[in-house]
Amino acid sequence: MDQAAKGAAALRTKDHSSAVTHYTDAIAVNPQAVDYYIKRSTAYTRITPPDHNAALSDAEVALTLASKRARRELIIQAQLRRAIALFSLERYGDAKACFDWVKQMNTDEKSLQIWAIKIEDKVKGLAEDHEKAKVTVQQYPNIQLPAQKEEKKDTPVQVDQTTKAPASGAQPSPKVEGVQTPASKIRHEWYQTDDAVVVSLFAKGVPKDKTTIDIQLRSLTISFPLPTGSEYDFSLDPLYTTVNSITSKAKILSTKIEITLHKNKRCEKWPSLESSAPQATATASSSSSEQIAESEAARRAALTDRPANTAPSYPTSSKSGPKNWDKVADELTKKPKKDNKKEDGKDDAGGGFEDDFEGADPVNGFFQQLYSKADPDTRRAMMKSYQESNGTALSTNWAEVGKGKVETQPPDGMEAKKW
Repeated sequence: MDQAAKGAAALRTKDHSSAVTHYTDAIAVNPQAVDYYIKRSTAYTRITPPDHNAALSDAEVALTLASKRARRELIIQAQLRRAIALFSLERYGDAKACFDWVKQMNTDEKSLQIWAIKIEDKVKGLAEDHEKAKVTVQQYPNIQLPAQKEEKKDTPVQVDQTTKAPASGAQPSPKVEGVQTPASKIRHEWYQTDDAVVVSLFAKGVPKDKTTIDIQLRSLTISFPLPTGSEYDFSLDPLYTTVNSITSKAKILSTKIEITLHKNKRCEKWPSLESSAPQATATASSSSSEQIAESEAARRAALTDRPANTAPSYPTSSKSGPKNWDKVADELTKKPKKDNKKEDGKDDAGGGFEDDFEGADPVNGFFQQLYSKADPDTRRAMMKSYQESNGTALSTNWAEVGKGKVETQPPDGMEAKKW
C-alpha cells in the first residue's frame, strides 16, 4: 500500500518516472493487483520518452486480471489504456477495436469521440489492407499472468531413527497455518464516523502476502486463498458513494481485515454500504451540478466578445457573432495551480485523458477540454457544426445547429470548393 500511494502521488505531480518505479515495487509485493498495472501503464505512456510497448503489456495484464474477477470498472479502465497504447504504436485498426469495446461497456466515456476523430484522421489515406489499419487483437488477450507471490517452504527436518517414538502411538499435533475460519463463517460488519466508513471482515489467519485488497473510487474488493485451494472473494460494488481511494487504508490483523474508507464528503451519512443504483448512474448524479457549472463557465468564456484591433476571428454560428478564438484559447489553456482533488471530490491520481496529448497544440488542447466538460447538447452542436462545415465553423448552440445542415463558411477572401 505504501509504494502504491507513493506511485499515485507521483502521477498527480506528473513525476512519471518515479511513478513507474513505485508501482514496480508495489507489483513485486502484490503481482495481481489490477489497479497497479493500470496506473503503471498510464505512467509509461506519459514518461519521457514514452514506452508504449511497456504500457501495452501492463494494460493487457490488467485487462486479463480484471476479466477473471469480472470487475467491470477495471475492465473498462484497462481496455482504455490498451487502446491508447495501441494508438501510440500506430496500430490504428487495433486501437479502434479496443475503443469500440470500451464504448460497448460505457457509452458515457468522455474521451471516445475525440479518439474516434483522431483515428479517422490517421486512417483516412490508408488502404483497407494496410498494416496499420488491420485488426489483430481480441477483446481479451490470451497472455500468461504473473504468479502469486509464493511463501518460502520450510526445509524438511531429518528425523533421527534412534529417537524414541511417542508413547501409545500418539501423533504430534500439526501446526495450523493460513486461514482458520471456514468460508461459511466469514462475516463482515461496518460502522461510520464523520470522516470515514470502517469495514471489518472477520477471518482468522489471513496470509498478508497472498491477499489482494483493491480500493477504487466506487468499489472495494478483497480476495485471499482458502486452505481448500479456492479463492475467497469479498466485493462491494458499487459503494454507496465515492471514497478517497488514495488516503483509504487497510490492515490485516490476526483475527480480521480492517478497511478504512475515507469519505469524499465529510459528515455525509451512509444508509448502507452499497448503492442500489447502477454505478454509472450514481456517479453521474453525484457530480451533475458540478458538470453543469463547468460547461456553463466554458461556454461563457468561449463566447466572450472580440476586442478591437486584435488577431483575426473565425467563422461561427453563434448568435453573438464571430469570436477571437486565439485569445480565448490563450487565456483558457494557461495551466492554473491545481489542487490534488477535482471539484467533485474525486482524487485525480492518474490525471485526465488530455494528459496523453502533452506537448500538443494548446488551441487543440483547449477545444478538447471544452468538449470534455460540456453537456450532451453542447457536444452534439460542436461535433455537428465542425463536421458539416468541413472544419470552418464551431458552435455550442444546439438549438440553432439542430435546425439543419451547417454550411461551409470559408474565411474572408477564400472560396469553398467541392472535390
